Amino acid sequence: MAIAVTPPRGMRDFLPADKAVRESSLGIIRESFRAHGFDEIETPVMEDSARLHSGLGGDNEKLAFAVLKRGLSAADVAAAAEQDDLLSLADLGLRFDLTVPLARFYATHRAALPTVFRSIQIAPVWRAERPQKGRYRQFMQCDIDIIGEAGPLAEIELITATAATLDNLGLDGCSIRINDRRILSALLTHWDVAAELTERALIVIDKLDKIGVDGVVTELGTLGIDAPDLATLLTELGTGGWALGAGVLGDDTVEGSAPAWLDPAAFADLEALRAALPGVDLRFDPTLVRGMGYYTGTIFEISHPDLAYSLGGGGRYDGMIGRFLGTDVPACGFSIGFERIVDLLQADAASALNAVVLVHEKDADPARLVALKRDLVAGGLRVRLERRTKNLKALLDRAGEAGYGRFAFVTADTEAAAGLDFKPLGV
Repeated sequence: MAIAVTPPRGMRDFLPADKAVRESSLGIIRESFRAHGFDEIETPVMEDSARLHSGLGGDNEKLAFAVLKRGLSAADVAAAAEQDDLLSLADLGLRFDLTVPLARFYATHRAALPTVFRSIQIAPVWRAERPQKGRYRQFMQCDIDIIGEAGPLAEIELITATAATLDNLGLDGCSIRINDRRILSALLTHWDVAAELTERALIVIDKLDKIGVDGVVTELGTLGIDAPDLATLLTELGTGGWALGAGVLGDDTVEGSAPAWLDPAAFADLEALRAALPGVDLRFDPTLVRGMGYYTGTIFEISHPDLAYSLGGGGRYDGMIGRFLGTDVPACGFSIGFERIVDLLQADAASALNAVVLVHEKDADPARLVALKRDLVAGGLRVRLERRTKNLKALLDRAGEAGYGRFAFVTADTEAAAGLDFKPLGV
């Protein structure tokens, strides 16, 4: 019987060409974040199970991979299963995001960190997702966070750095949708939504762009939410944008006044952010929810006109670190959805031109080949040696797929690297 040789479901291998694009893109992201004053840290891939299931990760806590305690017996497993408490068998778990580990990291190392700490985390995370296109069980996250800054400077720096990074990656047409949890709370209060239904109602509202106004009205109705203006207001929410807040800032030249459900202070803060970010396409979307339960204020997501899903997101989570430290510390973060973005990127043409293949005969002198390679590498090139085959085209095609852009034949007359005649692959 054949043994399965595929990766675990929802996890992937990467061929050299794919890996090259990924590493090049990660390098751009890392250097762009560093240019904006953020410093990279690293945390373990596992955290204490109790920490991962402390109520900070929302629904993602249910997707955490658990690591069983050592030395468990069959009786231990049976007893836990009988009590429907299998989680008690685990003392560790794989991280499902990078924010919870960051909060623990800050609580651990606060004395060694600056008053306002700007961090980079670029690392894999794991979730027991149902695999589908763009959604995997192991994937990379690229996070920047600012801890210790309570004012709008944190949001401004995070959005500026993220927008610049998208530009550096060559992603055109991106916009950033923005909202505030205070606005969502005011909206639910306007509809007289009971406190215990708040999170469920927000999850439904977050589906507006997927199931439409009628779908949201129906689902909210199953929760007992049936305000008279529900359908009309949902339509306005989905199309109004910044115009919804006309008059909030007391501008007499603007006709109209703010709707009753809109939190004026929160909207004024968002307007101030827009004014501070003139180069960023910032769009007010009062239906933006963000699924993580730890957000406390501003929230944002990256949108692209050609895609039905977001390319990243984040927000302010002022209450998380206090759960670990005992003292509240303001915090805000932005995460780029790397797996979705990397599929939109192409290999770097300049890097390909700097990667060359030396095609040699079977009986070529190894010492001469290595000497040629050494000289080319010293000149800043990436060099692969390939023995000539009958099917030369197939050999060169594979090299091109691996990210090499030029090739040259090493002949008996080739004495030095300067004598090599490089040609573009495919010619």
